[in-house]
Amino acid sequence: MKKIINKPENVVEEMMQGFAQTHDDLVHRVGETRVMARNYEGKNKVGIISGGGSGHEPTHAGFLGKGMLSAAVFGDVFTSPTPDQVYEAIKAADKGAGVFMVVKNYTGDVLNFEMAKDMAEAEGIEVDYCVTNDDISVEDSTFSDGRRGVAGTIYVHKILGAMAERGASLKDLKTTAEKIIPEMKTIGFALSPATVPEQGTPGFELNEDEMEFGIGIHGEPGYERVKLQDSKSIAKEIYGRIKKAYDLKDNDEFVVLVNGMGATPLMEEYIFMNDVLALMKNDGIKVVKKMVGDFMTSIEMAGLSLTLLRLKDAQWLKDINEPVETPAW
Repeated sequence: MKKIINKPENVVEEMMQGFAQTHDDLVHRVGETRVMARNYEGKNKVGIISGGGSGHEPTHAGFLGKGMLSAAVFGDVFTSPTPDQVYEAIKAADKGAGVFMVVKNYTGDVLNFEMAKDMAEAEGIEVDYCVTNDDISVEDSTFSDGRRGVAGTIYVHKILGAMAERGASLKDLKTTAEKIIPEMKTIGFALSPATVPEQGTPGFELNEDEMEFGIGIHGEPGYERVKLQDSKSIAKEIYGRIKKAYDLKDNDEFVVLVNGMGATPLMEEYIFMNDVLALMKNDGIKVVKKMVGDFMTSIEMAGLSLTLLRLKDAQWLKDINEPVETPAW
């Protein structure tokens, strides 16, 4: 295992310290907790929190700030934060109008965020939430009941964050989240695995000439292991499956995200985007926004994910394009 760390058991603590010091103009750590919060107060606006296991950087703390998340909670690497930790994030985000939680569909996350919601409501804080499940690779997986929540989650952060900044209510955010989530679809693939520092060994094995379609952001199994393919073939496979998952209509408009899993260079991400866009153009599908980069990673996994978001409401694109003040957007 080659990593630039000190002691494996200290990686989350030291990462949080480094992140808070680097971006102290935008965020701060909440005491000695596993919570980071934005400096911008957002008084009398709905606070938005998200979080989960560490190892997916810049998600979630990278999206803290005016116009996006109010607080983010860090679990251990690939491990859900505890209810107490989530509760601290809720308290940090509460500025008088309630708190909305964006939860990815992993069993531990859903249970612990729901328990934290109950704790906060017992203290008089109004809380609601949504569960993202954009990964259409597999229906059930190692850590989830139903489809996993992956890179598409950042669009929920962004659109709801813009709404909250405009003064939208908790109910408004819930209603919009429930409309966005069915329109997001993601599939990822891996060329090589990630290694959790405290475990010291890769989460799975792939031969030098192999890749796996449908892999999860914690190294969960995908739907097919095949010989390594070129970018055009991979794009055809993944885009083709996502396209079939939509009931496409004339004049549908899409946002497209090519997300790096941690170890794939931008050069390859842009090559893959080029191939995806060629397929979409050939199908006559209108793409109104494209994004390339590392948004939701899996430590040092090599691979990519492709997310399509169909815009059912023109306001969603405006909200995605709304300027924010965050470390990573």
